[in-house]
Amino acid sequence: MTNDKTILYQKQRSGVLITLNRPNALNAMNQDLWSELDRALAEAENDTEIRAVVVTGAGGTFSVGEDISGDEPETAWPYGIPMGRSLVHEYNTFRESDRKDILGRQLYRWQYPKPIIGAVSGWCLGAASWLALTCHITIAADDAVFGQPQVRHGGNTDFIWVVLAGFKNALRYSLTGDHVDAHEALRIGLVNQIVPKEKLLETCFDYVERIAHIPPETVKINLHIATMGLEMMGLRKAWTLNAELAAMARLSKREEFNKRLEDAKKRGGLAAFLEERDGPFSPEPFGPRSQKAR
Repeated sequence: MTNDKTILYQKQRSGVLITLNRPNALNAMNQDLWSELDRALAEAENDTEIRAVVVTGAGGTFSVGEDISGDEPETAWPYGIPMGRSLVHEYNTFRESDRKDILGRQLYRWQYPKPIIGAVSGWCLGAASWLALTCHITIAADDAVFGQPQVRHGGNTDFIWVVLAGFKNALRYSLTGDHVDAHEALRIGLVNQIVPKEKLLETCFDYVERIAHIPPETVKINLHIATMGLEMMGLRKAWTLNAELAAMARLSKREEFNKRLEDAKKRGGLAAFLEERDGPFSPEPFGPRSQKAR
């Protein structure tokens, strides 16, 4: 596979390193990146020389999540839907997107026949956190920061946080969008291990080489024992409901909460939007700007 503009694909040490490659945008996830990631995973699945996949981000950051830097259509208030569109149209658009783009990809990765290892450094937010946490193994650098800040401007969490962190811990962070640093992520079960940033990829590929000593059929079956077992316990149904409710969450905007964010973005771009959105939550309980809160 050639190195496409938003994905790098490098076979090494019995595996492949797939790198999210939009470093100038902190690897924000747009449709091009998602599509190229799909193709990269499909290629790795069919390559018998590849025993496991490592997914990481370029430039020291995993990803800040969904790309929200583009211009938004003019909004009609008080309901926050684009001018000239109906509520039904917007709901159906979000519903189909969440079922296809989010749920479909999560289930594909979850059922993947080879281990996928998330190598997370720096920001790992929103949809990127769902990508990292639906990897079968997740290794965090000591500077990793997880979170779902999209809930602060009308967005949904994902049930994978509940599966891994448990009901109480998941709600603590999913209801506020607060940051989770690497040590808190390890404590609540989001990641397997913390390593120094400079050792992150080496650690992941050490594990790939250990996997390569096991017959691939054995690895595949043991993956399925875990992943399909959780599906039998209800994970697929929970994720399907998640996709339905996600559309409602995206439409849960209120003028008194959201219009000021829209105005800030028009006035000063994405930086102003993020400052307006995240300012009331500072300092974060964990993460790079959390020291005053500890």
